Amino acid sequence: MTSPEEFSRLQSAMSKAVKAHWKAFLFEGILLAVLGIAALILPPLASLAVTIFLGWMFLISGIGGLIATYWARATPGFWWSLISAALAVLAGMLLLARPMQAVLTLTIVLGAYFLAEGVTTIMYALEHRRELSGRWSWLLISGLVDIAIAFMVITGLPSSAEWAIGVLVGINLLFGGATLIGMALAARKSSS
Repeated sequence: MTSPEEFSRLQSAMSKAVKAHWKAFLFEGILLAVLGIAALILPPLASLAVTIFLGWMFLISGIGGLIATYWARATPGFWWSLISAALAVLAGMLLLARPMQAVLTLTIVLGAYFLAEGVTTIMYALEHRRELSGRWSWLLISGLVDIAIAFMVITGLPSSAEWAIGVLVGINLLFGGATLIGMALAARKSSS
């Protein structure tokens, strides 16, 4: 657990870092916002780019896992580590070999995730509505939005595979960029 004093020191250090490097945060925010807008304008291209990126991530992490597993072959759990690393390599190769089909598969997984997340959030909100007082309704709304997104993605298959990943990544990048821009501008203003 972090004590209130430690949390205050950490918050102060973060504030100083943002003030000292507000230009870097501003640049990163603008870059993320531009990428988010591009993803929203061209969601099929963004979906394909995310799939290819994930393919490379799985492939590289799997190869790294195979190397690390080989070096630690005398440790317990060797076979499980080997299987895990091999599956990551296989997943990466499949995503890279057939990225268009992989976009459809990832969209199905995305829809299932939003459905599960929505149901879980709603159940949590209903179960803890006494402890959360007025805030439980926001969790309930969040869960309903997740289910609505899942419904749109799943019922729209296979055509939703063209836009779903790109749009959701675009929205995420745009909001993340806007947050960084706002944070950088506030830090600039407070340091002047």
